[in-house]
Amino acid sequence: MILVTGATGLVGTHLLLALSRKGKTVRALRRKSSDMDQVRSVFGWYEDDPDRLLQHIHWIEGDVLDVVSLREAMHQVEVIYHCAGKVSFDSFDRHALLHVNQQGTANVVNTALNLGVKKLCHVSSVSALGKSKQGETIDEQHYWKTSRKNSIYAVSKYAGEREVWRGHEEGLPAVIINPSIIIGPSQWDVGSTRLFSTIYKGVPAYTSGIGGYVDVRDVAEIMIRLMESDISGERFVVSAENCSFEHVITQIARVLNKKPPRLRLYPWMGEAGWVAEHILRIFGRTPTLTKEIARSAFHRFYYDNSKIVRALDYKFIPVDEAIAHTGNIFMKERQKKSGS
Repeated sequence: MILVTGATGLVGTHLLLALSRKGKTVRALRRKSSDMDQVRSVFGWYEDDPDRLLQHIHWIEGDVLDVVSLREAMHQVEVIYHCAGKVSFDSFDRHALLHVNQQGTANVVNTALNLGVKKLCHVSSVSALGKSKQGETIDEQHYWKTSRKNSIYAVSKYAGEREVWRGHEEGLPAVIINPSIIIGPSQWDVGSTRLFSTIYKGVPAYTSGIGGYVDVRDVAEIMIRLMESDISGERFVVSAENCSFEHVITQIARVLNKKPPRLRLYPWMGEAGWVAEHILRIFGRTPTLTKEIARSAFHRFYYDNSKIVRALDYKFIPVDEAIAHTGNIFMKERQKKSGS
């Protein structure tokens, strides 16, 4: 039996789709508040008859912070895909991030050890690899350094990885993947997918930053291949290409029939922006721009994917193709809503 945590998120839903397409029966953990209609929407974007595949999914209500529900979910489970996690770059979410990404992962690892699970795949992030110097390329050997420049999200994902390595030392076979920014259709106002809804509204400016990007379909496929292999005790950077923010924003804008940004922003503008947002928080407004986001937008991150390419002889979907795929689904959904 296979268990997927975080089954209603961007990675989780696409992993469920990929597993069910392979005829696998899957047990999926979801919280009471999870949007189940979103899961069916994702399946429907890829399949004419989504219910045919959804019947392979057995849902269990629970939470990675609830050990009792985890034990129930892991009953007779042999492999676990741990996709559950909280994403935020707001330092005010520190407690929640550490609670879910560190303690939640510890709960999964401990329960898996107690019940004799055969293998775990943990979805981490390139953020857990630590900050790089401008122009430095990051791979799996990059050394984490404690620094005030590390976002609280990065700290929480690094802490989660440490729980997985502890579990591995105690006898739990495990692999970790470190995806870069994931491109794929899901809830349009959440996480990296929010890029599409934001740019659809109009983005006149861009920054000088560079980052790694990867199609969510690649993330799901690589997870499955790693779990079906004999590989254990390894981590892998999962990133298709390093692209400038200008290129990514421009490509998304074109797919959405919007004008590409023409105004270039400079670092001091970002600093001024997050300070203003911080002041507005005092008056009860949730910030859309934080210090971590502002600074990252001007940093140049380069990621080396050669380890996973060699291990699986893998060929990634090009970033422009990933953008076109997700953007076309976004536009179809917009047309559907405007026509209803």
